[in-house]
Amino acid sequence: MVQVMAQTPGKTLLESIGNTPLIRLSKVTQGLPPHVEVLAKAEWMNPGGSVKDRPALWMILDGERRGALTRQKTILDASSGNTAVAYAMIGAACGYKVRLCVPSNVEKTMIATLTAYGAEVILTDPAQGMDGATKEVQRIFRASPGEFFFPDQLNNEANWKAHYEGTANEIWRQTAGRVTHFLAGIGTAGTFVGTGRRLRELAPDVRLVSMQPSSPLHGLEGLRHLATTIVPGIYDPTLADEQAAVGTEEAQAMVIRLAREEGILVGLSAGAAVAASLSVASKLERGCVVTVLPEAGRRFLHQRFWQAAAVTGGRS
Repeated sequence: MVQVMAQTPGKTLLESIGNTPLIRLSKVTQGLPPHVEVLAKAEWMNPGGSVKDRPALWMILDGERRGALTRQKTILDASSGNTAVAYAMIGAACGYKVRLCVPSNVEKTMIATLTAYGAEVILTDPAQGMDGATKEVQRIFRASPGEFFFPDQLNNEANWKAHYEGTANEIWRQTAGRVTHFLAGIGTAGTFVGTGRRLRELAPDVRLVSMQPSSPLHGLEGLRHLATTIVPGIYDPTLADEQAAVGTEEAQAMVIRLAREEGILVGLSAGAAVAASLSVASKLERGCVVTVLPEAGRRFLHQRFWQAAAVTGGRS
């Protein structure tokens, strides 16, 4: 007799966002004091492939709750990559039209991904970077405000609240409250601000470290050199106990090390986060440093530093 097993319903796409693993780095951390560990949130395991799934979902749901997003409106925003993918994916899943302003020098695979989800892509001047894309969105929205829902990720409180309610509480549970330091890069600032605020409530002594590129001319996509770019409205300059700066070559070298030594293939913002976290950890006698790996690294494999790594075997 054949028995029919009861099936447990799976999660919907939106329900699968968040609750990513926390990975202990064991190879690149060699040489640290024995009571110091570095842990990293594997945010590429979100369905859209990045940490940006979290705030994109929260901003869209918040827009629905407030009545700012209706079926008659198109989601409109600017992004150099991951948030754009998250908007496009969630928009497709929820039945919304999506229009995105993107600097024209982003990877062709990124643009192809957005159009695959059905989003309309407007390419902006690459020389103006994300600032130019943001200004174009603002121009479009001012011309037809009733046609669009403009989440405005740089100024939307739901951006950081996604991490306050989600990322931070996950880290707290996954470390059993052992986290002593939290480090994240500054892009829109949502990850650092939301996670940092909640962790400080849970553990007032936790040290919060913000990280950004070491110069305005950098290759760390998604990160901002705050002294020379538009500062996100949700950024809280009083929150960080320490600030770290990482160069592009240092981030590239760490990306290669993570792939070759840990088996973790991530992007440059993640490489920068780990490099900065190791610097923080090296100064400790005891502690648990937690950082965020915002995205996977497959779409960066065409970049020149990987070509050099193939020749040298990944050793600098």
